[in-house]
Amino acid sequence: MSYPDKISTTIAPEGSLEVLSQLEVNRLRDTSQQGIHDVLRQCALAILNYGGSTDDSRSVLETYHDFDIEIVQQDRGVRLKLTNAPAQAFVDGRMIRGIRELLSSVLRDIVYVSNEIEQQHRFDLHSQEGITNAVFHILRNAGVMKPSREPSLVVCWGGHSISREEYDYSKYVGYHLGLRDLDICTGCGPGAMKGPMKGANVAHAKQRRRDSRYLGISEPGIIAAESPNPIVNELVIMPDIEKRLEAFIRLGHGIVIFPGGAGTAEEILYLLGVLLHPANADIPFPVILTGPASSADYFRRIDEFIAYTLGEDARNRYRIIIDDPVEVARAMLQGVNEVSEFRRDHQDAFYFNWRLTIPADFQLPFTPTHESMAGLHLHPDQGIHDLAANLRRAFSGIVAGNVKEFGIRSIEQHGPFQLNAEPGLMHHLDELLKSFVAQKRMKLPGSEYEPCYTLASH
Repeated sequence: MSYPDKISTTIAPEGSLEVLSQLEVNRLRDTSQQGIHDVLRQCALAILNYGGSTDDSRSVLETYHDFDIEIVQQDRGVRLKLTNAPAQAFVDGRMIRGIRELLSSVLRDIVYVSNEIEQQHRFDLHSQEGITNAVFHILRNAGVMKPSREPSLVVCWGGHSISREEYDYSKYVGYHLGLRDLDICTGCGPGAMKGPMKGANVAHAKQRRRDSRYLGISEPGIIAAESPNPIVNELVIMPDIEKRLEAFIRLGHGIVIFPGGAGTAEEILYLLGVLLHPANADIPFPVILTGPASSADYFRRIDEFIAYTLGEDARNRYRIIIDDPVEVARAMLQGVNEVSEFRRDHQDAFYFNWRLTIPADFQLPFTPTHESMAGLHLHPDQGIHDLAANLRRAFSGIVAGNVKEFGIRSIEQHGPFQLNAEPGLMHHLDELLKSFVAQKRMKLPGSEYEPCYTLASH
């Protein structure tokens, strides 16, 4: 029996969703530049297209160019009218419940960010305090803060384009984390974002753990290229990559980093740049880089790049463990316990790390254009925090050129981004990026990678 590739239907949202006002409904339906319908449509399509075999957001949007979502207001609340939705989101004509929950999360976050963050001007989004408060309120509105829970949330970063061996290894690590009653938070997509959740899910079942958390944090620019995997049971859509990264380190109690590409390098540089701030020197935050034996060269190159750019202090903020999932889990549990003890001693909240200082350069949104990328100051003659911030922006731009719709279109129209770097730094950056390409970490397997950047020395 064959099934249709697309389905049109009307559904009720699933999970906690406040009743929308007529103004909110009208704004969601507004397809003008001032409206948020296009953002809702893109994020909703990503949810429905889970398990897709492409990481090209533009390709997804073109494949389902006739997809649409309409908010229909009724006396008893709202319903979602879906036109030409991907059929894999349904079983015998009924939407999978988990997907319906994630779809409701998208609606919740887009409405809240638009109405309470962007339109009301309640927060000063140009100040450190204002941005952190905005991140806090978005997460609180999403219900992902659990004041009564002991620290247990391990953030797992890594690439969406990884080998089968690396994916299986991430599952083993997740499994051993789960056996130790640790929860998982990832970028919610495929690859190293899915593996730890899948492994922990089995371990939690064995431990008869009934309230397990599989938290996914994404943002509109990347969600279409990295659709949430179906294990995610809590989803938050942050408004941009900088607030997404801040949400990870404010919520998480430790971070495990698996092999990845430019996006993972961006995350590592962001994390180390924050942890190297003098105000954060005494704050415990376990960071472990890990992978199977075949990934040893990947981490060696990452380690060498960090040593050259950020120095030995940065290397002291993480530990590399190769091919030992049990040791990763044990070390992470020990680190989380130290975080718990520190927060108790200082009467800090378990559910949000207020004490962590995040410099403004890591919070303010960076829009990668050909001009802004060429203007990045990639030179060691600046403070470590400034260099880390600029390197983070460089990798963020490469991610945009690889998988984000606006980035892909910009590269097609104007050619590759140009990065200007000091000769020594350019050599190390070039070697690192070439290794990512050679190891096929820039695109999903089966895709041919065309670099979206060129490097020049100055």
